[in-house]
Amino acid sequence: MSPIRWLLPPLLLGCLSCTGRAQSAVETGPQPTLPAPQKRWLPTVNIAPAVGWPPGTAPTVAPGLEVIAFARGLDHPRWLYVLPNGDVLVAETNAPPKPAEKKGLRTWFMKRTMKKAGAGTPSANRISLLRDADGDGVAELRTAFLTGLFSPFGMALVGDRLYIANADAIVSVPYRAGQTASDAMPVKLVDLPGGPLNHHWTKSLLASADGRHLYVGVGSNSNVGENGMAMETDRAAILQVDVATGARRVFATGLRNPVGLAWESTTGALWTVVNERDELGDALVPDYLTSVREGAFYGWPYSYYGQHVDTRVEPPRPDLVARAIAPDYALGAHVAALGLAFHPGAGWPSALRGGAFIGEHGSWNRREPAGYKLVFVRFVDGRPQGLPVDVLTGFLDADGNARGRPVGVAVDARGDVLLADDVGNTVWRVSPAAQP
Repeated sequence: MSPIRWLLPPLLLGCLSCTGRAQSAVETGPQPTLPAPQKRWLPTVNIAPAVGWPPGTAPTVAPGLEVIAFARGLDHPRWLYVLPNGDVLVAETNAPPKPAEKKGLRTWFMKRTMKKAGAGTPSANRISLLRDADGDGVAELRTAFLTGLFSPFGMALVGDRLYIANADAIVSVPYRAGQTASDAMPVKLVDLPGGPLNHHWTKSLLASADGRHLYVGVGSNSNVGENGMAMETDRAAILQVDVATGARRVFATGLRNPVGLAWESTTGALWTVVNERDELGDALVPDYLTSVREGAFYGWPYSYYGQHVDTRVEPPRPDLVARAIAPDYALGAHVAALGLAFHPGAGWPSALRGGAFIGEHGSWNRREPAGYKLVFVRFVDGRPQGLPVDVLTGFLDADGNARGRPVGVAVDARGDVLLADDVGNTVWRVSPAAQP
């Protein structure tokens, strides 16, 4: 072994042999097959280097659909929100500073790796507005709607106020229909779990139908509680916030990193996509799509996919494991599901009617890459059915580089699907192909 290898941290060593095939397991669908956990001394790190889209290229689209760039040249676009008049807000954002992050060679390497993957740039801290006034599928107007935010992510319009979930608080500004920029000073509604570490910093946001409450997805401050459970207060949870008073409470817990939030149209139930834990092997633990019950516990960190105990967590909590609820639908291990939007599917190919579109950002803790695509999960009578259908692929090139990485998903005023691509710095628009 060369001397330089002795200097490399375990994470890097895990990347030096990122070959071989994924474990044999049924990782997707309503009843996944879970293999035994694999605990490696050297965790696997395999992140696709970010290269962007070469000129004239775009993702590969499923039959019967077409894709065009709705907007290019954005600065790390992560999340989308469609206003009632059809304007599209995009959060151009990245992780905030983390002064409490542990120092050392391992941290240095991880930062360097994330930068290579396209996630190491400073946050633009901006929400931009995109408008396609002529209806050609491309935004001809782009304005900086609101600047000076703190790693903004989720957005929700309630009445005449636009709420934005920063990395540490929900703030709001007044909004009037057709407005293209705001010079208002954001007003804080409520603090959110943040702090000097803020491991999972994104805070998604969803308003209730009556506008009385906001639901906030808050990720954990660790992989499996290794920073101590005191650091996890009101994290790995969906919080409910009273819009009138700012009072917040925990709605559901044990969700390691719930990102996309959406209402299922036929039942009105709350659904989310969740990023599960790492370092248990290539096929564990499946990220998932699930309905969210008030007061429910979904396992993290003590168990996964129901009552499968994670023996790494000390001290154990068999009392919590006993009431852990299994999620509804597995999306595959390490796909990093982030965006979620339900779509009725009118006018779309039959295989893509009535279900959820999900943006999979892509794996880092797996030998063979997983995710890096937009998928569709069909719903029947309010429940997910079958296996995911690939909608947009081709985000990885033939050499394993990331031309793009899917994040937020939204349905626009025309019924087309918008996808934020934070490596390609593009918002893609997917629609049914024109009939000859």
